[in-house]
Amino acid sequence: MIVVPVKEGENIERALKKFKRKFEKTGVVKELRRRQCFDKPSIVKREQKMHAVYVQKMQLGQE
Repeated sequence: MIVVPVKEGENIERALKKFKRKFEKTGVVKELRRRQCFDKPSIVKREQKMHAVYVQKMQLGQE
């Protein structure tokens, strides 16, 4: 449960912004979108390998 303490006289917009930031950090929406469709394990592995290759190329290019 997300709790956002609001101080006396604090702007409601600022409190909403804090709430949205905390909610995004929990990763609920990201997990929900991930679970909406089924990905075959082979496709997940392929994407992980492609991402690892991309990250490795980026690290080698910056050195």
